[in-house]
Amino acid sequence: MTAPGPRTPAGTPGTGTAPAPAPQPGPALAAPGDSAAATPATPGRNAAAPAPGRTGATSVGGITPGALWRRSRGVLVCLGILLAGAVVLAALGSGSRHGRLDPRSADPDGSRAVAELLQARGVTTRVVTSAREAAAAAGPGTTLLVTDPDRLGATQRRAIRSAIDLSGGRTVLLAPGSTSLPDLAPAARAKGDAFDEDLDPGCALPAAVTAGRATTGGGLRYTAAAAAAACYPSGGHPTLLVLPSGTTGGDTVLLGSETLLLNKELASEGNASLALQLLGSRPDLVWYLPSLSEVQDEDPAQEKGLLELVPRGWGWALLQLFVAAALAALWRARRLGPLVTEKLPVAIRASETTEGRARLYRKAGARDRAATVLRAAARERLAALVGVPPTRAHEPAALLPAVSARLTDGQTTDGHTDGRQDLTALLFGTTPADDAALVALADHLDALEREVRTS
Repeated sequence: MTAPGPRTPAGTPGTGTAPAPAPQPGPALAAPGDSAAATPATPGRNAAAPAPGRTGATSVGGITPGALWRRSRGVLVCLGILLAGAVVLAALGSGSRHGRLDPRSADPDGSRAVAELLQARGVTTRVVTSAREAAAAAGPGTTLLVTDPDRLGATQRRAIRSAIDLSGGRTVLLAPGSTSLPDLAPAARAKGDAFDEDLDPGCALPAAVTAGRATTGGGLRYTAAAAAAACYPSGGHPTLLVLPSGTTGGDTVLLGSETLLLNKELASEGNASLALQLLGSRPDLVWYLPSLSEVQDEDPAQEKGLLELVPRGWGWALLQLFVAAALAALWRARRLGPLVTEKLPVAIRASETTEGRARLYRKAGARDRAATVLRAAARERLAALVGVPPTRAHEPAALLPAVSARLTDGQTTDGHTDGRQDLTALLFGTTPADDAALVALADHLDALEREVRTS
């Protein structure tokens, strides 16, 4: 904000018509940290007082509301776009109440289609979310489907294993791996991934023969010493195993991939026929969807990593924020090209610049740098006085003889007779040991220049 009275750029009181002083030659850049720098003012103009009657455009710290809005509107637009995107994603995701392999979900990754086909054939589907409910509902006339056996904790695996041994019904395990197989199906072992998705039956199991080619690959393969049926082989190992369960007459089905139960794949190949025969052999179907909260509540000793506890949707949100931040950084970057010199609207005295730079040297203890600058400037001025070309001003063989010839009787400013040696130490010497020696060096250089100038 300006003072309420006309002043000249140099700060001298006067009238509004007084001409501004001409800027002095020399560098127009203030050294960093120079507290004695002149107050910025436009050359050739007077600092005007606030115009009467103008009260709407008040500036705070030199920034008007209009300038503040122009600087921040880009960020506000980006935030608005992010907010709108979040609302749209939330609206799109609100229609999906259930997750993958849920018999109540009509999403492409849900399993509502197979549940409705089973219902049309008289099979009742019951959804449970805990191992206790699943074990309690299992029986001779029940098919128990476990959608994610590897997610189960030790307590849940023991409950399901008890149901397998005692129920006498069928248990279908979807893609069980090395984590759950030792507890739920100890007679079987996982043998790696099956890269082919659509496979031929390759066995005499009636359900497989009826269904024909099906999408049982793309998951795990298994091996077992004694199996009632081993179907849909990939690389010599089956992706579907049927194992007897104890002496109760039940069986356990290991299905290496859950793809054939998804809504988007049920109509492909013989997936629908195989799914209906595997899950519809009993009048009741217990569809067990393990949850992460169940494992934490019933098995507190099982620790989960940080990434396992973060919901899946947050990964996409973080990616969107990262992309938005990168775009904002590119948009706000102002110096992607070479630096451009800009004329400053203020003239600063050369003495102020020199003092500011000297204070920086002193604060940093840079006596070597200060001595180098003093000697270089003195050599250039002396070369101009004694007729040495500027290109050879810093060569001792060219400068020292010419300067010595201008000194009175070959003596230095201190009266020493060995002038050549003193000049060498003075103009091309080492770094001063302390600040007093640096000040003495500056005085000797000034005295030498005066003597050469007056000779």
